Amino acid sequence: MEQSTWVIIIILSGVAIVVGGVLFFRLHAFLALLAGAICVGVLTPAQQIEETALRKNRLKIIEVSEDNRKIVAEVNKAGTIQPGMMLLILGTEDPKLPLITIAETEVERVTAKFTEGNKKRIIAELSVSDDSAIRQIRLNDFAVTPSNYQAAIIQGKQSVGERVAAGFGSTCAKIGILIALAAIIGMCLLESGAAERIVRSAVNFVGEKLAPLAFMASGFLLAIPVFFDTVFYLLIPLGKAMRFRTGKNYLLYVLAIVTGGTMAHSLVPPTPGPLFVAEQLGVDIATMMIGGMIVGSIAATFGLGYAIFVNSRCVLPFRDSADVTKEDLTRLASSRLEDLPALWLSLTPILLPVLLIAGSTMLKFESIKNLCSPEIQSLILTLGNKNMALGIATVIALLTLIRQKKSSLATLSTSIQASLSTGGVIILITAAGGAFGGVLQQTGVSNLIESLPQVSPLMLVSLAFLITTAIRTAQGSSTVAMITTVGILGGIAESTTLGFHPVYLALAIGCGSKPLSWMNDSGFWVIGKMSGMTEGETLKYITPMTALMGVVGFIIVLLGVQFFPMA
Repeated sequence: MEQSTWVIIIILSGVAIVVGGVLFFRLHAFLALLAGAICVGVLTPAQQIEETALRKNRLKIIEVSEDNRKIVAEVNKAGTIQPGMMLLILGTEDPKLPLITIAETEVERVTAKFTEGNKKRIIAELSVSDDSAIRQIRLNDFAVTPSNYQAAIIQGKQSVGERVAAGFGSTCAKIGILIALAAIIGMCLLESGAAERIVRSAVNFVGEKLAPLAFMASGFLLAIPVFFDTVFYLLIPLGKAMRFRTGKNYLLYVLAIVTGGTMAHSLVPPTPGPLFVAEQLGVDIATMMIGGMIVGSIAATFGLGYAIFVNSRCVLPFRDSADVTKEDLTRLASSRLEDLPALWLSLTPILLPVLLIAGSTMLKFESIKNLCSPEIQSLILTLGNKNMALGIATVIALLTLIRQKKSSLATLSTSIQASLSTGGVIILITAAGGAFGGVLQQTGVSNLIESLPQVSPLMLVSLAFLITTAIRTAQGSSTVAMITTVGILGGIAESTTLGFHPVYLALAIGCGSKPLSWMNDSGFWVIGKMSGMTEGETLKYITPMTALMGVVGFIIVLLGVQFFPMA
């Protein structure tokens, strides 16, 4: 059996276990992802693991002299190699055979060159130490350092349990603190009244006629640190109160709440899905935030247009539900704005981390870096670290809660424990997804995708969107769909042939997690039951709207790849 065929079988087996475990056996997503990771780990040969690790750290050969003594290689990152270092040239006699050592070389010179597009390339000039090369070196061979060669051999000898645990642990290190802090911030926003202040201020600012726009914007903003289900729990009583006050447009209010919240849920960190995807693809969190806000806000605006169109032709009856009574709505509609936290204080835990992280990212530009003293640069980098930025926001959110509720330490501790219980489950799911993605990438799937004939940037982004859509439709969870897809495609983000910034790949995966929401999606039931919709009404109104927003977002990503690739 050819290697590429076996790789496809391994991937399909892992995905089938994840999707089937969630859909048919009702397994918790954590267990399904862990089972899929173990299955893929068992089926992947040690030789394939070694070869994948070697190709991941390869130096691409771009020129070979006729006498086979001089080689020019492209280095992925400055500082990887230095003059005098010894490198191994690896290749095969036949693509179906294992890699072998073709020659040993020494680095003579490392220089930086600029292409016509002013893109910097690190070039290494190598010399074959003697005439011991077993054959003529070819352009499809590649160079590796001895340390990377040994690391690949060691990785191939690891047990399945060790490799799964390594993927689990590395993912926890990247996203664990962020998700836990985001859960605490979300709890504080809700219990202190800060979230309600943001929504009511937005409605008061734009007026009753533009209340749907306020609901969309508030849902989008709140879904950045707060999980979508929680955002909907918070906003739907306010939507009902607005319907109670105006006597009309209830369907519009419900759909407007969904538009903003669901797009931020899949596109803007530190929500777990986009946070995990960004980390796996090596996308800076500030870049992911900015890209997610641009694509998500445009898609949500189209969703709001759909909501206005549907509301003009259909009427959703206002039905009583167990969660909110008419007395609650009367109280909510008449509660005083002065009793809630100040608007600037309510917004600070959401906006401050964005500003701090963006400030740290801006220092990557030399023109801005030169404006700051070394001390200021150090301070900005420290405060702009994603964990530090979320930590500062958490402290502010906790102080706001204490100030508003004048809660005792015991009460505060109980609230934090409850929020961390929710965050802990999300951490387990995303970390298990990291383990699953790690072993998927060890199969060499990225090399398989790269070897496809005429793989254009648009085709790669479309592939990411379609895979995510298929998995989301099959098993329901947008987060699991994103985790699974990035596990399959994550390795190609490191490829020099990608042709565009990997943030577009991350955004395409996020947009692909929107179609199609139906009965196997927990969010489908949350929206339906909390709003009073029947199953048929939820399918009629919510499913087409979320699918439309996903497709619109995907089209925006395609336009970005085509006209502004940022390669």
